[in-house]
Amino acid sequence: MKILYLTNIPAPYRVSFFNELGKMCDLTVLFERSDASDRNKKWFENKNDNYKAIFLRGKNIRADSAISFDVLRYLKKGSYDLIVVGGYSTPTAMLAINYLKFKRIPFVLNADGGIINNDEPWFKRAIKKYYISSADYWLSTASETTKYFKYYGANSKRIFLYPFTSLKEESVLKNPLDQKMKNKYKYKLNMKEEKIILSIGRFIPLKGFDVLLNACKNLPKDYGIYIVGGVPTQEFLSIKEEMNLSNVHFINFKSKKELEEYYMASDLFVLPTREDIWGLVINEAMSYGLPIITTNKCVAGVEIIKNSENGYIVPVNDIGILEKRINEILENEKLAEKMSRKNLIEIKEYTIEKMANEHINIFKSIVNKG
Repeated sequence: MKILYLTNIPAPYRVSFFNELGKMCDLTVLFERSDASDRNKKWFENKNDNYKAIFLRGKNIRADSAISFDVLRYLKKGSYDLIVVGGYSTPTAMLAINYLKFKRIPFVLNADGGIINNDEPWFKRAIKKYYISSADYWLSTASETTKYFKYYGANSKRIFLYPFTSLKEESVLKNPLDQKMKNKYKYKLNMKEEKIILSIGRFIPLKGFDVLLNACKNLPKDYGIYIVGGVPTQEFLSIKEEMNLSNVHFINFKSKKELEEYYMASDLFVLPTREDIWGLVINEAMSYGLPIITTNKCVAGVEIIKNSENGYIVPVNDIGILEKRINEILENEKLAEKMSRKNLIEIKEYTIEKMANEHINIFKSIVNKG
């Protein structure tokens, strides 16, 4: 089966997925660009062992997209069983969708996630509806994503669900780490506090780290809060200084390998995001057996986390409830252990291998239907 896949950048999780998918089909991937201006260069991966990677010629637009008329050359000349457009919001993706629609070439549209915005201007909704409804089939990561597709005109009978992840099977711990092992990693990372709260992401307002910092104001001083993701802006530095949060630590960008030690040393993972159309750090934290706290605007959280079972979903911007949930988990060892074990079970369904297998099954189903 010959598959053509269009996407914007070689994000590590996509490269891992393409390499796995390429074992099961003849896969060609068109990348709009080789990197993104708002990402650390170490984040990207170009290991294309099992598929053909083509980097399109074009002009970079915004942080992670481009306009590339070069894409038309590949859409015209290829004889593919199926074409997948990974997103609809970049100029190149829009160009490809318009071409495929005009030529009446069936295609599949993928979205990592989606959150309906009832307050968006009518013209933005109309544009989204035009591009999303132009597809013949849709690949959805979650029930929230499916609602999103349907809201913008997708045919509910042609939406296929798959497990979205960045994890290989070998990455998931078999059992939670005991305290002795956690202490070993804490010592290595020079963490002095008794309990460690970890959060990962870029220092941008959307991630809600200011909410986490405000929630830390009344937490015990032997709770260490480690936010990993780059150089903090002045806003976050000022909050830390004004509140005298000596137990808050800002950590620069770390590679995936380096992050392992932080996950291993931690007791709780918190992502106070104001909006994440997925949030792959949730998958990763679960694979290390960490209890999770995130918001009702994180699609991964809403899809995988169940209150009191493997973590908590809290309202966006609610400092009081976030503080309460942090204390509930870290003050109750039995609850934390239960959540830890539950997450290791749940996340086994979210591996790159299962993600690729589900894609192949979906592709075969579509092709067989003609």
